[in-house]
Amino acid sequence: MRYANFRIDLPAGLVVFLVALPLCLGIAQASGVPPFVGLLTGIIGGLLVTLLSPSPFSVSGPAAGLVTIVTSAIVSLGDFPTFLFALLLSGIFQFVFGMLRSGKLAALIPSAVIHGMLAGIGILLILQQLPLAMGYPVGHGLSEEITLQQLQADITPAAIIVSIGALLLIKFWGSSSVKQRLRLSALPGPLIAVLWGCLFVWLAERLSPGQANLARIELPALTSVEALQSQLSFPNWQAWRNPAVYVIAMTIAIVGSLETLLSQEALKKIAPMTPEPSADKELRAQGAGNMLSGLIGGLPITSVIVRSSANVQAGARSRLSILIHGLLLLLSAVIFTDLLNNIPLASLAAILIYTGFKLAHPKIILLLWRQGLQQFIPFTATLFGILFLGMLEGIALGLGVQLVGSLYQSNRNALRLTHYDNHYLIKCQQNLTFLNKMRLKHLLGQIKPDSEVIIDCEGIDYLDDDIREMLNEYRYSAAKRGINISLHLSENILVRNIN
Repeated sequence: MRYANFRIDLPAGLVVFLVALPLCLGIAQASGVPPFVGLLTGIIGGLLVTLLSPSPFSVSGPAAGLVTIVTSAIVSLGDFPTFLFALLLSGIFQFVFGMLRSGKLAALIPSAVIHGMLAGIGILLILQQLPLAMGYPVGHGLSEEITLQQLQADITPAAIIVSIGALLLIKFWGSSSVKQRLRLSALPGPLIAVLWGCLFVWLAERLSPGQANLARIELPALTSVEALQSQLSFPNWQAWRNPAVYVIAMTIAIVGSLETLLSQEALKKIAPMTPEPSADKELRAQGAGNMLSGLIGGLPITSVIVRSSANVQAGARSRLSILIHGLLLLLSAVIFTDLLNNIPLASLAAILIYTGFKLAHPKIILLLWRQGLQQFIPFTATLFGILFLGMLEGIALGLGVQLVGSLYQSNRNALRLTHYDNHYLIKCQQNLTFLNKMRLKHLLGQIKPDSEVIIDCEGIDYLDDDIREMLNEYRYSAAKRGINISLHLSENILVRNIN
Protein backbone atom coordinates (compact mmCIF):
# COMPACT_ATOMS: atom_id res chain seq x y z
CA MET A 1 0.00 0.00 0.00
CA ARG A 2 1.50 3.30 -1.07
CA TYR A 3 1.37 6.24 1.32
CA ALA A 4 0.25 8.61 -1.47
CA ASN A 5 -2.82 6.48 -2.11
CA PHE A 6 -3.64 6.25 1.59
CA ARG A 7 -3.32 10.03 1.97
CA ILE A 8 -5.94 10.55 -0.78
CA ASP A 9 -8.15 7.54 -0.08
CA LEU A 10 -8.60 8.45 3.59
CA PRO A 11 -10.56 11.69 2.97
CA ALA A 12 -12.38 10.01 0.07
CA GLY A 13 -13.48 7.25 2.43
CA LEU A 14 -14.70 9.87 4.90
CA VAL A 15 -16.81 11.50 2.16
CA VAL A 16 -18.35 8.16 1.18
CA PHE A 17 -19.09 7.46 4.85
CA LEU A 18 -20.89 10.80 5.19
CA VAL A 19 -22.99 9.97 2.12
CA ALA A 20 -23.69 6.38 3.16
CA LEU A 21 -24.54 6.94 6.85
CA PRO A 22 -27.88 8.74 6.44
CA LEU A 23 -28.85 6.46 3.56
CA CYS A 24 -28.17 3.30 5.57
CA LEU A 25 -30.25 4.61 8.46
CA GLY A 26 -33.02 5.88 6.19
CA ILE A 27 -33.31 2.68 4.17
CA ALA A 28 -33.51 0.61 7.36
CA GLN A 29 -36.24 2.87 8.73
CA ALA A 30 -38.13 2.74 5.42
CA SER A 31 -37.86 -1.05 5.36
CA GLY A 32 -39.46 -1.33 8.78
CA VAL A 33 -36.38 -2.76 10.51
CA PRO A 34 -34.15 -1.33 13.29
CA PRO A 35 -31.59 1.26 12.14
CA PHE A 36 -28.77 -1.04 13.28
CA VAL A 37 -29.76 -3.39 10.43
CA GLY A 38 -29.04 -0.63 7.91
CA LEU A 39 -25.61 0.01 9.40
CA LEU A 40 -24.87 -3.72 9.47
CA THR A 41 -25.76 -3.97 5.77
CA GLY A 42 -23.53 -1.02 4.95
CA ILE A 43 -20.65 -2.62 6.87
CA ILE A 44 -21.01 -5.90 4.95
CA GLY A 45 -21.16 -4.04 1.65
CA GLY A 46 -18.22 -1.83 2.59
CA LEU A 47 -15.95 -4.65 3.75
CA LEU A 48 -16.80 -8.08 2.35
CA VAL A 49 -18.25 -7.06 -1.04
CA THR A 50 -15.45 -4.53 -1.56
CA LEU A 51 -12.80 -7.20 -1.07
CA LEU A 52 -14.50 -9.50 -3.60
CA SER A 53 -15.60 -6.91 -6.15
CA PRO A 54 -13.51 -6.48 -9.34
CA SER A 55 -14.19 -2.72 -9.35
CA PRO A 56 -11.89 -0.50 -7.26
CA PHE A 57 -14.49 2.30 -7.10
CA SER A 58 -17.86 0.57 -6.70
CA VAL A 59 -19.49 1.11 -3.29
CA SER A 60 -22.08 -1.43 -2.15
CA GLY A 61 -24.67 -1.27 0.58
CA PRO A 62 -28.43 -1.20 1.22
CA ALA A 63 -30.31 0.17 -1.80
CA ALA A 64 -33.36 2.43 -1.77
CA GLY A 65 -34.59 0.66 -4.90
CA LEU A 66 -35.29 -2.52 -2.94
CA VAL A 67 -37.12 -0.92 -0.02
CA THR A 68 -40.59 -1.60 -1.40
CA ILE A 69 -39.71 -5.23 -2.12
CA VAL A 70 -38.34 -5.70 1.40
CA THR A 71 -41.34 -4.18 3.16
CA SER A 72 -43.88 -6.17 1.17
CA ALA A 73 -41.78 -9.35 1.54
CA ILE A 74 -41.60 -9.10 5.33
CA VAL A 75 -45.37 -8.59 5.50
CA SER A 76 -46.19 -11.45 3.12
CA LEU A 77 -43.73 -13.89 4.74
CA GLY A 78 -44.85 -13.02 8.24
CA ASP A 79 -41.57 -12.22 10.00
CA PHE A 80 -38.01 -10.97 9.51
CA PRO A 81 -36.22 -14.32 10.03
CA THR A 82 -38.22 -15.86 7.18
CA PHE A 83 -37.29 -12.90 5.02
CA LEU A 84 -33.63 -13.48 5.93
CA PHE A 85 -33.90 -17.01 4.55
CA ALA A 86 -35.23 -15.54 1.29
CA LEU A 87 -32.33 -13.04 1.27
CA LEU A 88 -29.83 -15.87 1.80
CA LEU A 89 -31.37 -17.73 -1.16
CA SER A 90 -31.23 -14.57 -3.30
CA GLY A 91 -27.50 -14.35 -2.60
CA ILE A 92 -27.09 -17.95 -3.72
CA PHE A 93 -29.08 -17.18 -6.88
CA GLN A 94 -26.89 -14.15 -7.59
CA PHE A 95 -23.73 -16.17 -7.09
CA VAL A 96 -25.07 -18.79 -9.52
CA PHE A 97 -25.90 -16.01 -12.01
CA GLY A 98 -22.24 -15.02 -11.88
CA MET A 99 -21.02 -18.59 -12.24
CA LEU A 100 -23.25 -19.04 -15.31
CA ARG A 101 -21.77 -15.85 -16.82
CA SER A 102 -25.18 -14.21 -17.07
CA GLY A 103 -23.95 -10.71 -16.30
CA LYS A 104 -23.99 -9.76 -19.97
CA LEU A 105 -27.66 -10.74 -20.25
CA ALA A 106 -28.57 -7.49 -18.50
CA ALA A 107 -27.69 -5.72 -21.75
CA LEU A 108 -30.72 -7.44 -23.30
CA ILE A 109 -33.14 -5.64 -20.95
CA PRO A 110 -34.62 -2.70 -22.91
CA SER A 111 -33.84 0.73 -21.50
CA ALA A 112 -37.55 1.62 -21.48
CA VAL A 113 -38.27 -1.31 -19.14
CA ILE A 114 -35.36 -0.35 -16.88
CA HIS A 115 -36.58 3.27 -16.69
CA GLY A 116 -40.07 1.98 -15.92
CA MET A 117 -38.72 -0.23 -13.14
CA LEU A 118 -36.78 2.63 -11.55
CA ALA A 119 -39.71 5.05 -11.87
CA GLY A 120 -42.08 2.52 -10.30
CA ILE A 121 -39.67 2.00 -7.41
CA GLY A 122 -39.36 5.78 -7.00
CA ILE A 123 -43.12 6.37 -6.84
CA LEU A 124 -43.62 3.52 -4.34
CA LEU A 125 -40.81 4.94 -2.23
CA ILE A 126 -42.42 8.39 -2.17
CA LEU A 127 -45.85 6.99 -1.26
CA GLN A 128 -44.31 4.91 1.49
CA GLN A 129 -42.37 7.78 3.08
CA LEU A 130 -44.91 10.61 2.83
CA PRO A 131 -46.82 9.61 5.99
CA LEU A 132 -43.62 9.49 8.04
CA ALA A 133 -42.53 12.85 6.62
CA MET A 134 -45.79 14.29 7.96
CA GLY A 135 -45.32 12.74 11.38
CA TYR A 136 -47.85 9.97 10.85
CA PRO A 137 -47.15 6.97 13.11
CA VAL A 138 -44.53 4.47 11.99
CA GLY A 139 -46.10 1.41 10.38
CA HIS A 140 -49.06 3.24 8.86
CA GLY A 141 -49.42 4.13 5.20
CA LEU A 142 -51.46 6.27 2.83
CA SER A 143 -53.27 3.21 1.53
CA GLU A 144 -55.12 2.62 4.79
CA GLU A 145 -58.73 3.72 5.17
CA ILE A 146 -58.52 6.64 7.56
CA THR A 147 -60.71 9.68 8.05
CA LEU A 148 -59.51 13.22 7.47
CA GLN A 149 -59.96 13.94 11.18
CA GLN A 150 -57.70 10.99 12.11
CA LEU A 151 -55.06 12.09 9.64
CA GLN A 152 -55.12 15.68 10.91
CA ALA A 153 -54.82 14.44 14.48
CA ASP A 154 -51.77 12.34 13.69
CA ILE A 155 -49.91 14.89 11.58
CA THR A 156 -47.08 16.58 13.45
CA PRO A 157 -46.30 20.15 12.30
CA ALA A 158 -42.73 19.81 13.53
CA ALA A 159 -42.20 16.76 11.29
CA ILE A 160 -43.53 18.68 8.29
CA ILE A 161 -41.16 21.56 9.00
CA VAL A 162 -38.20 19.18 9.30
CA SER A 163 -39.16 17.33 6.11
CA ILE A 164 -39.69 20.42 3.98
CA GLY A 165 -36.50 22.00 5.28
CA ALA A 166 -34.56 18.80 4.57
CA LEU A 167 -35.95 18.56 1.02
CA LEU A 168 -35.02 22.18 0.29
CA LEU A 169 -31.52 21.70 1.67
CA ILE A 170 -30.91 18.56 -0.38
CA LYS A 171 -32.24 20.26 -3.51
CA PHE A 172 -30.22 23.47 -3.26
CA TRP A 173 -27.10 22.28 -1.44
CA GLY A 174 -25.74 20.54 -4.52
CA SER A 175 -25.91 23.69 -6.66
CA SER A 176 -25.34 26.28 -3.96
CA SER A 177 -22.26 28.44 -3.86
CA VAL A 178 -22.53 28.62 -0.06
CA LYS A 179 -20.76 25.33 0.48
CA GLN A 180 -17.88 26.49 -1.72
CA ARG A 181 -17.55 29.73 0.21
CA LEU A 182 -17.67 27.90 3.53
CA ARG A 183 -15.35 25.18 2.19
CA LEU A 184 -17.92 22.52 2.90
CA SER A 185 -17.88 20.87 -0.50
CA ALA A 186 -17.19 17.45 1.03
CA LEU A 187 -20.48 17.49 2.97
CA PRO A 188 -23.26 15.85 0.91
CA GLY A 189 -26.82 17.12 0.82
CA PRO A 190 -28.33 14.17 2.76
CA LEU A 191 -25.92 14.74 5.65
CA ILE A 192 -26.86 18.44 5.73
CA ALA A 193 -30.52 17.37 5.88
CA VAL A 194 -29.73 15.13 8.87
CA LEU A 195 -27.82 17.92 10.63
CA TRP A 196 -30.77 20.26 10.04
CA GLY A 197 -33.12 17.77 11.67
CA CYS A 198 -30.81 17.36 14.68
CA LEU A 199 -30.50 21.16 15.02
CA PHE A 200 -34.28 21.56 14.88
CA VAL A 201 -34.76 18.95 17.62
CA TRP A 202 -32.10 20.61 19.79
CA LEU A 203 -33.66 24.06 19.43
CA ALA A 204 -37.23 22.80 19.91
CA GLU A 205 -36.33 21.01 23.15
CA ARG A 206 -34.89 24.20 24.58
CA LEU A 207 -37.46 26.69 23.31
CA SER A 208 -40.59 24.61 23.95
CA PRO A 209 -39.83 21.37 25.81
CA GLY A 210 -42.27 18.56 25.06
CA GLN A 211 -43.85 20.33 22.08
CA ALA A 212 -41.62 18.93 19.31
CA ASN A 213 -42.80 15.34 19.50
CA LEU A 214 -40.60 13.85 16.79
CA ALA A 215 -39.84 10.17 16.33
CA ARG A 216 -36.10 9.54 16.22
CA ILE A 217 -33.54 6.88 15.42
CA GLU A 218 -33.19 4.24 18.13
CA LEU A 219 -29.79 2.57 17.98
CA PRO A 220 -28.86 0.19 20.79
CA ALA A 221 -25.76 0.74 22.90
CA LEU A 222 -23.31 -1.98 21.89
CA THR A 223 -21.24 -2.03 25.05
CA SER A 224 -20.38 -5.73 24.94
CA VAL A 225 -20.16 -8.73 22.66
CA GLU A 226 -23.40 -10.02 24.18
CA ALA A 227 -25.15 -6.75 23.31
CA LEU A 228 -23.93 -7.04 19.73
CA GLN A 229 -25.07 -10.65 19.48
CA SER A 230 -28.51 -9.69 20.75
CA GLN A 231 -28.93 -7.31 17.78
CA LEU A 232 -28.16 -9.96 15.17
CA SER A 233 -31.00 -11.91 13.57
CA PHE A 234 -30.76 -15.29 11.93
CA PRO A 235 -32.72 -17.05 9.19
CA ASN A 236 -35.72 -19.25 9.81
CA TRP A 237 -34.36 -22.50 8.40
CA GLN A 238 -37.81 -24.06 8.35
CA ALA A 239 -38.89 -21.51 5.72
CA TRP A 240 -37.67 -23.76 2.91
CA ARG A 241 -41.14 -25.34 2.95
CA ASN A 242 -42.77 -22.01 1.98
CA PRO A 243 -43.04 -21.59 -1.84
CA ALA A 244 -43.41 -17.81 -1.50
CA VAL A 245 -39.85 -17.63 -0.15
CA TYR A 246 -38.41 -18.74 -3.48
CA VAL A 247 -40.45 -16.21 -5.47
CA ILE A 248 -39.27 -13.37 -3.22
CA ALA A 249 -35.68 -14.63 -3.32
CA MET A 250 -35.71 -14.66 -7.12
CA THR A 251 -37.30 -11.18 -7.19
CA ILE A 252 -34.55 -9.77 -4.94
CA ALA A 253 -31.86 -11.54 -6.97
CA ILE A 254 -33.13 -10.25 -10.32
CA VAL A 255 -33.88 -6.67 -9.28
CA GLY A 256 -30.71 -6.44 -7.17
CA SER A 257 -28.60 -7.77 -10.04
CA LEU A 258 -30.16 -5.28 -12.47
CA GLU A 259 -29.49 -2.38 -10.09
CA THR A 260 -25.91 -3.52 -9.59
CA LEU A 261 -25.19 -3.92 -13.29
CA LEU A 262 -26.85 -0.59 -14.13
CA SER A 263 -24.71 1.05 -11.46
CA GLN A 264 -21.60 -0.56 -12.96
CA GLU A 265 -22.49 0.72 -16.43
CA ALA A 266 -22.99 4.24 -15.07
CA LEU A 267 -19.72 4.02 -13.12
CA LYS A 268 -17.82 3.13 -16.30
CA LYS A 269 -18.82 6.49 -17.75
CA ILE A 270 -17.65 8.36 -14.66
CA ALA A 271 -14.42 6.42 -14.10
CA PRO A 272 -13.29 4.44 -17.18
CA MET A 273 -11.26 1.37 -16.21
CA THR A 274 -8.98 -0.78 -18.36
CA PRO A 275 -9.69 -3.63 -18.45
CA GLU A 276 -13.34 -3.22 -17.56
CA PRO A 277 -14.43 -5.00 -14.36
CA SER A 278 -16.16 -8.32 -15.00
CA ALA A 279 -19.94 -8.18 -14.55
CA ASP A 280 -19.93 -11.87 -13.62
CA LYS A 281 -17.37 -11.35 -10.85
CA GLU A 282 -19.44 -8.43 -9.58
CA LEU A 283 -22.53 -10.63 -9.38
CA ARG A 284 -20.58 -13.24 -7.44
CA ALA A 285 -19.35 -10.56 -5.03
CA GLN A 286 -22.87 -9.23 -4.50
CA GLY A 287 -24.14 -12.77 -4.07
CA ALA A 288 -21.58 -13.46 -1.33
CA GLY A 289 -22.55 -10.21 0.39
CA ASN A 290 -26.25 -11.05 0.33
CA MET A 291 -25.59 -14.53 1.64
CA LEU A 292 -23.76 -13.11 4.66
CA SER A 293 -26.39 -10.39 5.08
CA GLY A 294 -29.09 -13.05 5.17
CA LEU A 295 -27.12 -15.15 7.64
CA ILE A 296 -26.64 -12.42 10.27
CA GLY A 297 -29.68 -10.17 9.85
CA GLY A 298 -29.04 -7.54 7.17
CA LEU A 299 -30.85 -6.12 4.16
CA PRO A 300 -30.33 -6.73 0.42
CA ILE A 301 -27.05 -5.33 -0.90
CA THR A 302 -26.40 -3.81 -4.31
CA SER A 303 -23.79 -1.60 -5.89
CA VAL A 304 -25.06 1.97 -5.43
CA ILE A 305 -24.20 4.65 -7.99
CA VAL A 306 -24.75 7.57 -5.59
CA ARG A 307 -22.03 6.36 -3.21
CA SER A 308 -19.82 5.14 -6.04
CA SER A 309 -19.90 8.50 -7.84
CA ALA A 310 -19.19 10.31 -4.55
CA ASN A 311 -16.18 8.04 -4.12
CA VAL A 312 -14.83 8.88 -7.58
CA GLN A 313 -15.52 12.61 -7.23
CA ALA A 314 -13.69 12.62 -3.90
CA GLY A 315 -10.57 11.49 -5.78
CA ALA A 316 -10.32 7.89 -4.62
CA ARG A 317 -7.47 5.92 -6.18
CA SER A 318 -8.13 2.43 -4.85
CA ARG A 319 -10.65 0.28 -2.99
CA LEU A 320 -9.02 1.42 0.27
CA SER A 321 -11.41 4.39 0.41
CA ILE A 322 -14.41 2.02 0.38
CA LEU A 323 -12.88 -0.14 3.10
CA ILE A 324 -12.33 2.99 5.21
CA HIS A 325 -16.00 3.92 4.75
CA GLY A 326 -16.99 0.44 5.93
CA LEU A 327 -14.78 0.73 9.02
CA LEU A 328 -16.26 4.15 9.83
CA LEU A 329 -19.78 2.69 9.61
CA LEU A 330 -18.66 -0.01 12.04
CA LEU A 331 -17.28 2.60 14.45
CA SER A 332 -20.47 4.67 14.23
CA ALA A 333 -22.56 1.62 15.14
CA VAL A 334 -20.38 0.91 18.17
CA ILE A 335 -19.24 4.31 19.43
CA PHE A 336 -21.52 7.09 18.15
CA THR A 337 -24.94 5.62 18.96
CA ASP A 338 -25.91 8.45 21.35
CA LEU A 339 -25.15 11.03 18.67
CA LEU A 340 -27.04 9.16 15.95
CA ASN A 341 -30.09 8.72 18.19
CA ASN A 342 -30.76 12.47 17.86
CA ILE A 343 -31.63 12.09 14.15
CA PRO A 344 -35.40 12.55 13.53
CA LEU A 345 -37.07 10.02 11.24
CA ALA A 346 -38.64 12.88 9.27
CA SER A 347 -35.17 13.86 8.00
CA LEU A 348 -34.53 10.34 6.75
CA ALA A 349 -37.99 10.23 5.17
CA ALA A 350 -37.19 13.42 3.27
CA ILE A 351 -33.93 11.91 1.98
CA LEU A 352 -35.77 8.89 0.62
CA ILE A 353 -38.57 11.00 -0.88
CA TYR A 354 -35.94 12.98 -2.77
CA THR A 355 -34.28 9.74 -3.87
CA GLY A 356 -37.64 8.47 -5.12
CA PHE A 357 -38.25 11.73 -6.98
CA LYS A 358 -34.93 11.38 -8.79
CA LEU A 359 -35.82 7.82 -9.81
CA ALA A 360 -39.20 8.95 -11.17
CA HIS A 361 -38.18 12.40 -12.38
CA PRO A 362 -40.68 13.99 -14.83
CA LYS A 363 -37.77 14.67 -17.21
CA ILE A 364 -37.34 10.92 -17.69
CA ILE A 365 -41.01 10.50 -18.56
CA LEU A 366 -40.86 13.43 -20.97
CA LEU A 367 -37.70 12.07 -22.61
CA LEU A 368 -39.29 8.68 -23.26
CA TRP A 369 -42.42 10.36 -24.63
CA ARG A 370 -40.29 12.30 -27.09
CA GLN A 371 -38.55 9.11 -28.17
CA GLY A 372 -41.88 7.78 -29.45
CA LEU A 373 -44.55 5.26 -28.51
CA GLN A 374 -42.18 2.35 -29.10
CA GLN A 375 -40.27 3.49 -25.98
CA PHE A 376 -43.08 5.13 -24.03
CA ILE A 377 -45.59 2.25 -24.09
CA PRO A 378 -43.21 -0.39 -22.57
CA PHE A 379 -42.09 2.20 -20.02
CA THR A 380 -45.70 2.90 -19.02
CA ALA A 381 -46.58 -0.80 -18.95
CA THR A 382 -43.64 -1.54 -16.64
CA LEU A 383 -44.42 1.42 -14.39
CA PHE A 384 -48.10 0.62 -13.88
CA GLY A 385 -47.39 -3.11 -13.72
CA ILE A 386 -45.04 -2.54 -10.78
CA LEU A 387 -47.46 -0.16 -9.06
CA PHE A 388 -50.52 -2.42 -9.33
CA LEU A 389 -49.24 -5.97 -9.85
CA GLY A 390 -45.79 -6.30 -8.27
CA MET A 391 -42.12 -6.01 -9.13
CA LEU A 392 -41.54 -9.18 -11.15
CA GLU A 393 -44.98 -8.98 -12.74
CA GLY A 394 -44.36 -5.38 -13.81
CA ILE A 395 -40.98 -6.18 -15.32
CA ALA A 396 -42.46 -9.19 -17.13
CA LEU A 397 -45.33 -7.07 -18.45
CA GLY A 398 -42.92 -4.41 -19.72
CA LEU A 399 -40.74 -7.03 -21.40
CA GLY A 400 -43.82 -8.60 -23.01
CA VAL A 401 -45.07 -5.27 -24.34
CA GLN A 402 -41.59 -4.41 -25.62
CA LEU A 403 -41.31 -7.81 -27.32
CA VAL A 404 -44.70 -7.47 -29.02
CA GLY A 405 -43.83 -3.96 -30.20
CA SER A 406 -40.44 -5.05 -31.51
CA LEU A 407 -41.97 -8.03 -33.33
CA TYR A 408 -44.57 -5.75 -34.90
CA GLN A 409 -41.96 -3.28 -36.10
CA SER A 410 -39.69 -6.07 -37.32
CA ASN A 411 -42.54 -7.76 -39.15
CA ARG A 412 -43.68 -4.50 -40.71
CA ASN A 413 -40.22 -3.63 -41.98
CA ALA A 414 -39.32 -7.14 -43.18
CA LEU A 415 -41.26 -6.75 -46.45
CA ARG A 416 -41.83 -3.70 -48.62
CA LEU A 417 -44.28 -3.39 -51.51
CA THR A 418 -43.90 -0.81 -54.27
CA HIS A 419 -45.65 -0.68 -57.64
CA TYR A 420 -46.02 1.33 -60.80
CA ASP A 421 -49.10 0.69 -62.90
CA ASN A 422 -49.41 -3.12 -63.05
CA HIS A 423 -45.79 -3.83 -62.09
CA TYR A 424 -45.20 -4.80 -58.45
CA LEU A 425 -42.02 -5.30 -56.42
CA ILE A 426 -41.99 -7.07 -53.07
CA LYS A 427 -38.60 -6.51 -51.43
CA CYS A 428 -37.50 -8.89 -48.65
CA GLN A 429 -35.35 -6.85 -46.24
CA GLN A 430 -34.58 -9.51 -43.64
CA ASN A 431 -34.77 -13.26 -43.14
CA LEU A 432 -38.38 -14.43 -43.16
CA THR A 433 -39.98 -16.73 -40.58
CA PHE A 434 -43.54 -17.82 -39.82
CA LEU A 435 -43.97 -14.51 -37.96
CA ASN A 436 -43.94 -12.75 -41.35
CA LYS A 437 -46.77 -14.82 -42.87
CA MET A 438 -49.50 -12.33 -42.03
CA ARG A 439 -47.55 -9.41 -43.47
CA LEU A 440 -46.72 -11.34 -46.64
CA LYS A 441 -50.35 -12.43 -47.07
CA HIS A 442 -51.47 -8.81 -46.67
CA LEU A 443 -49.05 -7.56 -49.34
CA LEU A 444 -49.89 -10.35 -51.79
CA GLY A 445 -53.57 -9.53 -51.36
CA GLN A 446 -52.94 -6.01 -52.69
CA ILE A 447 -51.72 -7.26 -56.10
CA LYS A 448 -54.34 -6.83 -58.82
CA PRO A 449 -55.04 -9.37 -61.61
CA ASP A 450 -53.02 -9.27 -64.85
CA SER A 451 -49.91 -7.91 -63.13
CA GLU A 452 -46.19 -8.52 -63.26
CA VAL A 453 -44.73 -9.29 -59.83
CA ILE A 454 -41.11 -9.50 -58.73
CA ILE A 455 -40.40 -11.01 -55.30
CA ASP A 456 -36.81 -10.04 -54.50
CA CYS A 457 -35.22 -12.23 -51.82
CA GLU A 458 -31.64 -11.94 -53.01
CA GLY A 459 -30.52 -9.96 -49.96
CA ILE A 460 -31.48 -12.57 -47.38
CA ASP A 461 -30.15 -15.99 -46.41
CA TYR A 462 -33.16 -17.78 -44.92
CA LEU A 463 -36.78 -18.55 -45.82
CA ASP A 464 -38.97 -20.42 -43.33
CA ASP A 465 -40.79 -23.50 -44.71
CA ASP A 466 -44.10 -21.77 -43.97
CA ILE A 467 -43.08 -18.87 -46.21
CA ARG A 468 -42.02 -21.30 -48.96
CA GLU A 469 -45.38 -23.03 -48.76
CA MET A 470 -47.26 -19.73 -48.94
CA LEU A 471 -45.27 -18.62 -51.98
CA ASN A 472 -45.93 -21.95 -53.69
CA GLU A 473 -49.66 -21.75 -53.06
CA TYR A 474 -49.84 -18.14 -54.21
CA ARG A 475 -47.79 -18.88 -57.30
CA TYR A 476 -50.26 -21.49 -58.52
CA SER A 477 -53.38 -19.50 -57.62
CA ALA A 478 -51.98 -16.29 -59.13
CA ALA A 479 -51.56 -17.93 -62.53
CA LYS A 480 -55.36 -18.29 -62.75
CA ARG A 481 -55.67 -14.49 -62.25
CA GLY A 482 -53.15 -13.63 -64.91
CA ILE A 483 -50.45 -12.69 -62.42
CA ASN A 484 -46.93 -13.50 -63.55
CA ILE A 485 -44.48 -13.97 -60.67
CA SER A 486 -40.72 -13.76 -60.86
CA LEU A 487 -38.96 -14.98 -57.70
CA HIS A 488 -35.34 -13.93 -57.13
CA LEU A 489 -33.47 -15.91 -54.48
CA SER A 490 -29.94 -15.74 -53.14
CA GLU A 491 -27.60 -18.69 -53.61
CA ASN A 492 -27.68 -19.38 -49.86
CA ILE A 493 -31.39 -20.13 -49.80
CA LEU A 494 -32.35 -23.75 -50.29
CA VAL A 495 -34.91 -23.66 -53.12
CA ARG A 496 -36.61 -26.95 -52.50
CA ASN A 497 -40.38 -26.91 -52.79
CA ILE A 498 -40.25 -23.79 -54.95
CA ASN A 499 -40.59 -24.87 -58.59
